[in-house]
Order: sequence, then C-alpha cells, then structure tokens
Amino acid sequence: MIPGTPASPLADPTANLRTRVTTNNKALRAIDGKSGLRQSSQPRWLQWLMPQIQATDRTILFQLTLLDLLVLLATCLLPWAVSPVWSLRPTMMPVYGVLLILFAFSEGLYNKVGATPAEELPILMRSAFFAMSLVLIAEWNGMQSLAALTALGTSLAGLMLWRQVRRRGWNEYFRETAPRNVLIVGAGPAARTIARALKEDPLHSSMVVGFLDDHVPLSPQVLGRIADLDWLARSQFIDEVILAVPNDPRLVRQAAEVAFRNYLDIRAVPDLPPGLWPKANVDRIGGIPIIALHHESLPRAALLLKRLLDVAGALFGLVLLAPVMGLLALWIRLDSPGPILYSAERAGAKGRPFRCHKFRSMSTGADRLKDALRGRNQREGPIFKIVDDPRITRFGHFLRRFSLDELPQLWNVLRGEMSLVGPRPHPVDEVDRYQLHHYRRLDMKPGMTGLWQISARQSASFDLNMHLDLTYIENWNLRLDLRILMSTIRVVFSPEGA
Repeated sequence: MIPGTPASPLADPTANLRTRVTTNNKALRAIDGKSGLRQSSQPRWLQWLMPQIQATDRTILFQLTLLDLLVLLATCLLPWAVSPVWSLRPTMMPVYGVLLILFAFSEGLYNKVGATPAEELPILMRSAFFAMSLVLIAEWNGMQSLAALTALGTSLAGLMLWRQVRRRGWNEYFRETAPRNVLIVGAGPAARTIARALKEDPLHSSMVVGFLDDHVPLSPQVLGRIADLDWLARSQFIDEVILAVPNDPRLVRQAAEVAFRNYLDIRAVPDLPPGLWPKANVDRIGGIPIIALHHESLPRAALLLKRLLDVAGALFGLVLLAPVMGLLALWIRLDSPGPILYSAERAGAKGRPFRCHKFRSMSTGADRLKDALRGRNQREGPIFKIVDDPRITRFGHFLRRFSLDELPQLWNVLRGEMSLVGPRPHPVDEVDRYQLHHYRRLDMKPGMTGLWQISARQSASFDLNMHLDLTYIENWNLRLDLRILMSTIRVVFSPEGA
C-alpha cells in the first residue's frame, strides 16, 4: 500500500489457508537464522548513493545524473589543484560536466541499467568528446590542448571508476536487501517460466512468493486458489501480481480488480480483455511477452525527504544526546545486573524482522516470564502490557516515564530499519497473533513516535491504536511528521509522560 492512500478492508481467510500461510511466514523468518529475511551487510546510507533504477522514475534519474555530475566536477578539480595549466578554467568545469551528462543521456546511458563497462565506455567517450569540442569552440583562444586532454582523461577515468564502484554496490547491496514480493496468478508453463526468469534476474531483486491456481493441487509453491488473492495480497505483503492465466478473460479481470483494489503493481501475459488498458506497454520475462497493466506511483520525492529527515534527525540526536546516553548507560549498570542494551526482534515494514535496540528497563530474562504474566495483560488484542510490570527495574520506571529507554532506536533510524515517525514496531510473536486487517499497519516503516504516542498512549484499546496508526498511514505527509515530532517533545515532559 502507498503511504497517503486509503486501503480497503479485506475479508478474513479460511482457517486452513491461514494456517498454511502462517507456516510459510515462519519458514521465511527461519531462512537465515533469527534475523529472518536477509539483512544487508552494507551500510544503509549507501542506498541513496546506489539507488535501484526504474526507467520512469524521475527522482532516481535525478540522483544518478547529480552524482555523476559531482564526480565530473571533482575529477576536473584535481588537475586544477596541481596546476591551472593542466585544467579547464573553473567557470568551464560545470559547463563541460553538464554537456557530458546531456550527451550521455541522449545516447541512452541512463536507460542501460545493467550495462557493462564495455558498453558504457563508448558512450562516455563519445559524450566527453562532443562536450569538450563545444568547450574548445567556446574557449578557442583561451585553452591549451594539454588542459583539454587532461580533462578528458581524468573525467573518463573518474566516471568509469565511480560507475564500477556503484555497480559493485548494486550487486553486493541490493541482492542482500529484501526483494519485491511477487505473486503469480496461474501455475502453468508460462507462469513457471516467468518465476524462473525472475529468480535468475541478476539486477532486479524480486522474490516469487508463490502461485495461485484453481486447477493445480496445493503445495508449498501453490499457496491457494485465485479467490484467495485478496487475503494473500495482504498477509504476504505482495508488491506485484503477475497474471499468467491465458484464455480466461473473466478470471484475469477478476484478479486484476482485486490487485488494483490492494494498490499492487499488475502485469499480465497477453490475451487480455480488449480496451481495458489503453496505456499498457509490452515487456518480456524469460522470453514470454508480458504487459504492464498498472503501476502504483510512489511519492518517491516525499519519501526521500522523509529519509533525509530521519538521517539528519538521528545523527543530530545521537551527537547531542551522547553524554546523556552515556550517563544513562552507567546508571543502568549500577542499578541492576545485566546488559545495558536490550535488543529484540521486531516486525518492520512488510513484516520483515529486525533487531530493535532499547536501554534495558527490565530485569534480565524478562522475556521468559512473559507467557506466565499474560493472564495479567491490561491491553486488548494481541499486544501485551502491564502498567505495574514486576519485571521493570527501579531505574527502568524512570527510563520509561520519559521514554529515555527508546533513545538507542536512533541507531535503528540511522540504519534505515525505523523512521522517526511511524507505527510502533511490535514484537514478532505479537504480530503472529494479528488478524488480517491488522497487517495494514505494517505497510509503512515503524517509527520511534506516532499519532498513538502523542494522543492515546495510556489507552488499553488495541483497536484505537490500530485506528490511529492507519490514520497516519492514509494521511501521511511531511508536515504531519513534523507536527508529531513537535508534539512528542511536549508529551514527553507532560505530567502523564510519553
């Protein structure tokens, strides 16, 4: 689901289907041990420097051209720092850089996402030659040939080196990050071919969650029938549906309507109802023609600004509060035996687990006592909380009173696992108790604070918690984030606490 757009409620599944998918979810979390789905070993800040490319994504295109231009300016400045005789005049450096980028763009360099160095080099050489020719014409009486040759050599070498580093970053970083979840409607030969091609695609990271088919026996790959699409789209956090049911326009239309209602990308093999998708374009996966019926447009520019706000806020908070966090760590160590930090698995965006960090406010081994205390739970629904929890330490009450135990989550924000504002991350065992419509709160990255924290933290109603989280997701914008952050500061120091 797209942040800022309302979602329609879904119907509950059958008990058998719920059991089968819950088992699949637990199996996915067990793929790579306790950390669940694969987590990247690369720093999260590399994501902005090495974005995944979509040909129609203007924000990503802007990132790529801007980064290439910065590399060009840096490589042109290097000879100038040694001797001005070997370099372009500083005023001509940005002109040369912009011209080179424009020529490369016209040559289709930024459409060749998976291009090899052998494919990129001729384009860059032609673009650099044309750009330098225009600069030489403009500076006919004021530039030496040595400066032009030096600028050509350093700019080409710098760009090729940068693009090679970025290419290796894609291979090593994005292969390890959680892929887009794809569900294929149909389990015939075409569907199987598409699934194999997606699995072997070295560039676009997609994971085929499974197939839906009315005529094939159920199995670990065939998750259910086409009537189950509505529920599986939510429970499996599907990003895209591929319709591979040839010669059945009625079934294709039915599945497409369900996918569209759940804000999913939709592609289909040909033989579709005529006139439904006038702007459809044709692609190929594994040699099979496929038509893009619908593509959900994400507010990428706003999400990029939200990420920049998270990074800036987390860095500022970690630097500013470092002395305070040091004192808190010392006090925790003196107050009770055990580690200073408490790290536990939480459900992130689309249910992907991550290690959430907090200052320890409970006695060591508190998790083992949770089931024994569940009968005293004072929260409705799957969430567990006791006001006078006997596991909380003396200093833990103070930490929780002012939400100081959550300060280490600034590191989770910096890593990109959390945001400053969003739904609070719930423990994985509590997420396993969710009902179907609860999964909608996992459409967005969890946050350190949110609407619930500033308006109804003391309420025991899980339904109210859910309502506030969904209200935030469906009405999200940067102004709302800033308002919540400002209100959080006020609430933390209020008599009731945060």
